Amino acid sequence: MGNIFSLTNEELQFIASSLKERIEEGLKRDNREILAIPTHIHPKEDMNEERVLALDWGGTNFRAAIVEYKNGKANIIEDCKNRLSAVETKGFNQERLHKKMAEFISGLKQLDERVTKIGYCFSYPAASRLNGDAVLLRWTKGIDIPDMIEKPVGESLLKYLNNHKEIHTTFQDIKVVNDTVACLFSGLTELTEENKPFDSYIGLIVGTGTNMAGLMPLDKIEKLNSKERELIPVNLESGNFNPPHLTVIDSLVDAMSNNKGSQRFEKAISGGYLGEIFKTCFMFEKIKYNFDGADLSEIINHPENSKKEQAEVANRIFARSAQLVAASLAGLVQVLVNQNKETKKIYLAADGTVFRSNDYEKQVEAELKNLLPSGVKMKISEKEKMIEPNLIGSAIAALS
Repeated sequence: MGNIFSLTNEELQFIASSLKERIEEGLKRDNREILAIPTHIHPKEDMNEERVLALDWGGTNFRAAIVEYKNGKANIIEDCKNRLSAVETKGFNQERLHKKMAEFISGLKQLDERVTKIGYCFSYPAASRLNGDAVLLRWTKGIDIPDMIEKPVGESLLKYLNNHKEIHTTFQDIKVVNDTVACLFSGLTELTEENKPFDSYIGLIVGTGTNMAGLMPLDKIEKLNSKERELIPVNLESGNFNPPHLTVIDSLVDAMSNNKGSQRFEKAISGGYLGEIFKTCFMFEKIKYNFDGADLSEIINHPENSKKEQAEVANRIFARSAQLVAASLAGLVQVLVNQNKETKKIYLAADGTVFRSNDYEKQVEAELKNLLPSGVKMKISEKEKMIEPNLIGSAIAALS
């Protein structure tokens, strides 16, 4: 089988410039291919040294933690993890959900009257409000709690917790962000070699799904009609990008999906679809029906256990994913450089099971050298520094 997944540098440059155009369209008008959702939280350079309650929900587990910000760093001093999946929330209404969450939160021993702020990483589609809260647009991942749709996520939770007899503090404020924005916030304390802040910061998730967020001045987000220069994170929802140079295999994967026509970029690069791409390549061979990204990784790591052609294709699918991610980062960087010509050093806070697997990160880094605008350098977060970015990032959002 020829390598239909190969992409030339010229093709990757075209993909990058195409995404740049779609991002700029999303910054001008709502409901574009790239939604570019502003998150109305202004990151502060000098944050108070204090403790906050950090929450994280967007999949199988619900997390609650006490995070302390001290000496320029945020550290988790206590946390707990509990299952709160679609099975546990079946038949729930808002009150039952909040009751379950309050049971978890009240178990934190370090939760006392010093903790008055909440940062909530809520990884479901939600529109940011000016006060830092967010309105739930729709549920995903099997969750279905109808009476919460089109209502503020944080406001109702804060009220419930303040009326809970086992919680011995009064919360004054709550900030709601998605996981990509939380990832971005988690990198804000990283400095250049000269101990100065980077010129810009990007948040990236490449796991089961994918998304990016970037810091942008309010006056460059044209649809907000603002003259302010303050920086806020913009959640791109970049998984919905429909890039050029996809293949017939990608079209087949899309046609067999339950959301045909949408999330084309995500379907080409993320762990939730890499297995589907592989199965489609070998549709006339016997491949287990639930073959997924983990199985693809297993073939890459142990090619001796698979047919030679299957091992080659697995590596090509994986390599193309890294190439496409590099191109998408280059496209976002083009936008950031257009907004501020002084942007030369960018910090990428990246996380996700795919991004941190095999040599994926190194492949992305190698491609970026050929794709970034002249004079721009990007530092990728070290795996050791990306410890619980959802909790750390939401805590920093609460302090901003």
